[in-house]
Amino acid sequence: MKKKVMIVPLAMLLSLGVTATSVSADGGTDAVTDGRVTVEDSGKTGIVDPENPDKLVDPGELRATEGSLRFDYVSALDFGKVKIGPKNREFDSLAQNFMNKETDARGFFLQISDFREKKSGWTLQVKQEEQFKTPEYDELTGGVLSFDNGWANNQSKKGTPTVTRNTIKINNIGESYDVASAATGEGTGIWSIAFGASDKNSNNQKATLKAEKDDKGKPLMDATYNKPVYRNSAVSLSIPESTNVLPKEYQTKITWILGELP
Repeated sequence: MKKKVMIVPLAMLLSLGVTATSVSADGGTDAVTDGRVTVEDSGKTGIVDPENPDKLVDPGELRATEGSLRFDYVSALDFGKVKIGPKNREFDSLAQNFMNKETDARGFFLQISDFREKKSGWTLQVKQEEQFKTPEYDELTGGVLSFDNGWANNQSKKGTPTVTRNTIKINNIGESYDVASAATGEGTGIWSIAFGASDKNSNNQKATLKAEKDDKGKPLMDATYNKPVYRNSAVSLSIPESTNVLPKEYQTKITWILGELP
């Protein structure tokens, strides 16, 4: 099985006592002609809104692989600054924002393109390479990253890949977990695999995004995108009460594995 691998750095800044911020035409009967066109894959695909795949979006920095079966984009996974306490041990990730003014925040998503002539299908897996740790190797022992409310979307909705409906809890570091799969003839073209959705989605998906606010109840703003900050409960991190947490930045690496079926 051929595989495409995407490694995404994941950061979390834990702070004690700090609040986070085909075209057809009718013709006559006298003339009939055959037509033929060959469409070649350019190797690059525009990024589409996972909730409205007929619209292009600009997520900022691109993370992509090459080939006819490829990752076009993988969201950055960031928890930002959070306030931790004895009982406050579960945190939601920051939602995906876009440079486009007209596009609101979305859940975490990956965009996959499959333009192979042989429509043999593919598999998608995720693996956490190491536990969250600081540069000084302090670890978030027992920390569990979870992905929930997964779904697939594209313009045609034909040959939809199967996305696991179970919550993906990464309990074992270094183990690969199944995320989605496309059987022969499925998953061709451009597909978004998303975790979570906004309350404006028209895809019958559960709304998992919530605006982040400061201590005074005012919306926090994302300086990069100049938009309100949202949290996405579909991607979360839980830390046991017994784990000692220092006010430092913790990081890990997440590997997404796109496998080409024979």
